[in-house]
Amino acid sequence: MIPSTPHGKPRVALALGSGGARGMAHIGVIAALQEAGFSISAIAGSSMGALIGGIHALGRLEVYQDWVSSLDRLDVLRLVDWTLRGPGLIKGDRIINTVRDLVGDADIESLPIGFTAVATDLERQREVWLSRGPLFDAIRASIAIPTVFHPHAVDGHLLVDGGLLNPVPVTPLLRESYDVLVAVSLDGARRGMAAPPPAPAAGPYRQRIAGFVQHLIGRDDANGHDAETPLPAPGLIGLMGQSLELMQGNLARLRLAAYRPDLLIELPRDSCALYEFYRAGEMIALGHAEATRALKGWKPSLSSAEGRAGDHGSPQDLPAHD
Repeated sequence: MIPSTPHGKPRVALALGSGGARGMAHIGVIAALQEAGFSISAIAGSSMGALIGGIHALGRLEVYQDWVSSLDRLDVLRLVDWTLRGPGLIKGDRIINTVRDLVGDADIESLPIGFTAVATDLERQREVWLSRGPLFDAIRASIAIPTVFHPHAVDGHLLVDGGLLNPVPVTPLLRESYDVLVAVSLDGARRGMAAPPPAPAAGPYRQRIAGFVQHLIGRDDANGHDAETPLPAPGLIGLMGQSLELMQGNLARLRLAAYRPDLLIELPRDSCALYEFYRAGEMIALGHAEATRALKGWKPSLSSAEGRAGDHGSPQDLPAHD
């Protein structure tokens, strides 16, 4: 039983980490927190954490969940606007426009709960907190994985993935008012998670697309690998993904050691590969199960958070518009 507070349900400030398709697990975590009697009062997210957190703050997460859970491999590929020009393999406009059309848009400051998307300013080499302006401009900047997605310009600054400098963004929440602070990391210990079933037989067109994507990705080391079998070399995207995960995982552990949340929920990093968005339903269920398990044995202390949360700004804040 969660102790009550003078203002009703205990308020959670929620930090949602980066991790590609594993970020779908955030949907299950949010559901588990609400089922446990918490009210989410503020969210900070990096990359996929910004996407899921922003849509929840908008109040449209159920609509997004129904849509993303219906996607298969080819549906995901159709959302990718490949390009051979510019600073990334994918423009990123098609997926953002599709999701924005699905759930709508709003200025961040008008949302019913506090929201901050974390991005990285390449020129100034610093972390940026986007907590004003159009929601999907902030999300677009936060998900811009370098060399994969094109960077996004906000207020004259070129921004990329927030996970580069703050993979599990606890720090933006320290200025919020809350009772407990919960962080979700998508870089937990490997558990030898089962590989997904193979794709069904496809026609020539699908086979050509699958061959092209597999060439870019290379092997999938996320699931079902026999440790005694030598690993083939990864493809371009596979190598970038593995390198990014290695860097972000180490950085996240350092940041979380410095700024400890009241509860850390960890999803295994081998639960799915960065690009496997067609496994959304599976990841949502896993996030719900892991959060439920973590909450079951946790007794939150609700007396300490009020004094450490304040309403102060940050020199890193930028409006989320061009």
